[in-house]
Amino acid sequence: MTSSVFQSKLIDLQSNLLNFAYMLTSNRDDAYDLLQDTTIKVIESEDKYVDNVNFKGWVFTIMRNIFINNYRKMSRQATVVDTTEDLYHLNLPQESGFETPEGSFAAKEISDAINSFDDDYRIPFSMHVQGYKYNEIAEKMNLPLGTVKSRIFFARQRLQEMLKDYAY
Repeated sequence: MTSSVFQSKLIDLQSNLLNFAYMLTSNRDDAYDLLQDTTIKVIESEDKYVDNVNFKGWVFTIMRNIFINNYRKMSRQATVVDTTEDLYHLNLPQESGFETPEGSFAAKEISDAINSFDDDYRIPFSMHVQGYKYNEIAEKMNLPLGTVKSRIFFARQRLQEMLKDYAY
């Protein structure tokens, strides 16, 4: 496919891409930003496109992946890293209300509840909250993946049960 045909096909998809971007972001300005990022990425990746691949599907996949990567980046930026000595406190979003007396009390209760767990449940749960993936936790703790998942599940259930009075 020649470069002019490639660009023509991309231009023809712009309205469909904008609709898809709006569906993903639910915000007009963010949708235009996503459309622009996608268009730039597609043009930069023109040499990677294979003629026998569905062009529209390829472009939409690029847009979806850009959206997912941006979302993950924003999620990571919204987390405060735990710098306490024991590293077992929950990482709280920056707008957590931790600065208020009520927020401080609730965070302390959550932390105390987690610290009351046996190491078998506390360590994998804390690692999961810190952003480790299940397979990373299983590897570091030398446990089967299913065991790690079930321990995190049971720790979450126990935490919900212990803190059910704090539910709004």
